[in-house]
Amino acid sequence: MSEPVIFERSQPGRRGVALPPLDVPEAPPLPAEFRRDDLPLPEVSELDVVRHYVRLSQLNFAIDSVFYPLGSCTMKYNPKVHEDAARLRGFQQIHPLQPAETVQGALELMFRLQEALGEISGLPAVSLQPAAGAQGELTGILMIRALHRDRGETGRRVVLVPESAHGTNPATAAMAGFTVKPVRADRAGNVDLDHLRSLLGPDVAAMMLTQPSTLGLFDPNIEEIAAQVHASGALLYGDGANLNAILGKVKPGESGFDVIHINLHKTFTTPHGGGGPGAGPVCASPALAPYLPDPVVGERDGQYVYLHPPKSIGKVRAFHGHFGMFVRAYTYIRSLGADGLREVSEHAVLNANYVRSRLQDLYELPYDRICMHEVVFSGSRQKQQHGIRTLDIAKRLIDYGYHPPTIYFPLVVDEALMIEPTETESKETLDGFIEAMRAIAAEAATDPELLKAAPTTTPVGRLDEAQAARRPDLRWQP
Repeated sequence: MSEPVIFERSQPGRRGVALPPLDVPEAPPLPAEFRRDDLPLPEVSELDVVRHYVRLSQLNFAIDSVFYPLGSCTMKYNPKVHEDAARLRGFQQIHPLQPAETVQGALELMFRLQEALGEISGLPAVSLQPAAGAQGELTGILMIRALHRDRGETGRRVVLVPESAHGTNPATAAMAGFTVKPVRADRAGNVDLDHLRSLLGPDVAAMMLTQPSTLGLFDPNIEEIAAQVHASGALLYGDGANLNAILGKVKPGESGFDVIHINLHKTFTTPHGGGGPGAGPVCASPALAPYLPDPVVGERDGQYVYLHPPKSIGKVRAFHGHFGMFVRAYTYIRSLGADGLREVSEHAVLNANYVRSRLQDLYELPYDRICMHEVVFSGSRQKQQHGIRTLDIAKRLIDYGYHPPTIYFPLVVDEALMIEPTETESKETLDGFIEAMRAIAAEAATDPELLKAAPTTTPVGRLDEAQAARRPDLRWQP
């Protein structure tokens, strides 16, 4: 039996380091007015410190140790060859202020990554600067705003956002000074075309659309949506968070999108979670190319150089972006090639539909149709019949050794359970997860109090999550 996790390991007089005798004159003590007696620090040995933090790390859920079906986040396996590439000395030990002629290899990689992302997206003008998807969104919307201002269309102050969108979409539009108007979904989960038509007009600057949507559904009316948006003089922004579902199958630029962002830390398997690091490059049409953040990498006379878009919106972050993420993403793209990237989306869609087909008899399926890379269930049946909430189901999954999926999102689905298995999980892993979900459904009917008490196998039980968010305990106290 493993030793229990003990958080308090301080013992008076215990030290974690042995210092050699002084070989210089001893300095006078700090003056009394600068000293504090009320500064109790933990006193622990080095071995206790190491064991404590290693144990804590082993309690974490991580993609390298367990299945991590976090819907809308694509927590798939990150091949370790990416880490080897990112740690190459010529990549790891450079500085963003070095002259361009001294970092030609790094600039070539950025240039080739720009080209690859342009080809994959069907939108050839690419900036790697944005630090994550949300900043990529803001970059794209600021470029759209700049284009309208150049055209003298300053009255376009509205951005349309579907009800099922990522929460960052309306936040982005509001940050850029736009008024946000929601677009309803129809019964199939697609954009309601009639409602869209009623909203379009000379005051609309853009529509922000995720394809496939946050419901895990591909909107078959995308070309009609793009045509209506463009006919009104507006532009179509694509949230590329779900690109994992359509790699090598659909190019957003050919569907009518004018600009999208791509989450390298999702689709192209760079590590993410816990605050980063991420990367959210923007891919745009030729019409928006002059507005890209400054600078982008180009090629001139056999050298890789910084280019300055003539109508740039300026920098959106210091330097050039998260370069280590570029190395990892480029390695992924070159390792798989065009055929491999296509297989990524095929397997991601296959896995999600396998989970859908195996669980739809026990969990409510709000949109009963073929899904893409993720499937959204509802725990409403368990809630109505047994008083079990989606939160209880998620907490019970921890006892089975699985990280819970995204819950209560998208907001348009009551008691939502959003599951994204990704393409990197085996059938055996999916079967284990499915059996756990089926067992939990049975427990909800026979022993609902067990679910309400979950998790029961962790060092800390269920917390008051609202209180934990508002009053986090972030420091050691004796």
